Amino acid sequence: MSRLRTAGAYLLLVAGAVLTVAPFLLSLSTALKSPQQFASGSVLGPPAPPTLENFGELFGERYDFVSPIAVTAQVVAVILVGQLAFSVFAAYAFARLRFPGRDALFWVYLATLMVPQAVTIIPLYTLFTDLGLRNTFWALVLPQLFGSPYAIFLLREHFRGIPGDLLDAAKLDGAGTPRILWHVVVPVSRGIIATLAIITVVTHWNNFLWPLVITTGRQWQVLTVATAGLQSQYNSNWTIVMAAATVAILPLMVLFLIFQRHVVRSITITGFR
Repeated sequence: MSRLRTAGAYLLLVAGAVLTVAPFLLSLSTALKSPQQFASGSVLGPPAPPTLENFGELFGERYDFVSPIAVTAQVVAVILVGQLAFSVFAAYAFARLRFPGRDALFWVYLATLMVPQAVTIIPLYTLFTDLGLRNTFWALVLPQLFGSPYAIFLLREHFRGIPGDLLDAAKLDGAGTPRILWHVVVPVSRGIIATLAIITVVTHWNNFLWPLVITTGRQWQVLTVATAGLQSQYNSNWTIVMAAATVAILPLMVLFLIFQRHVVRSITITGFR
């Protein structure tokens, strides 16, 4: 009976893995087909023979996909630095510092997680238009630069689990709050910070709605908007669209493969099961 349960569990896991990986494999397979192969053969059939002409055309003069990748990388890098820095400061304050209204302020701030992004789009658009920042780099990064409720909540819960004796020992050695934060708290929190970094990169690498609303033209067009433009403007050329989707997915997969150990470690540290 136990063997049957184990076999059933593995079958479910394999089925889930296939359903998860299949869209990525289909995207890559389609990207490696020529338009003629895609039009004449089965959608699920493998490329015969594989070709890189879609990727060459994607980065050629006609589509110039280098610019959206560069813009997206810059936006994600600036947001990542801002999110980590401000989230660490705020989370430590909510977890370890005592001030009037601390818990009430934290829960009010956390409640903003319940507000859908679509609700804030129009006020943000109006604000950035009045400030003259529409269709600029800073319009892409400022709304997400100063931390997020999820990031602060995640770090706060981890900081609260750090033994108080460790922080007290640092205070006895004469360390102030900034020194304790950067020389004690941050080093023992590398796993959860790495996890937050991955979540931040993935979230803002895939961000679509706000860049679509606040930018026009190609100067500050991010990867997701550029890919969507290919799909709507060249609706029948699915091989190019899938090549763009593959290019967009590949950096995230590499990032996860590099840092997956930190993700697993952070799950253990934070006590999630």
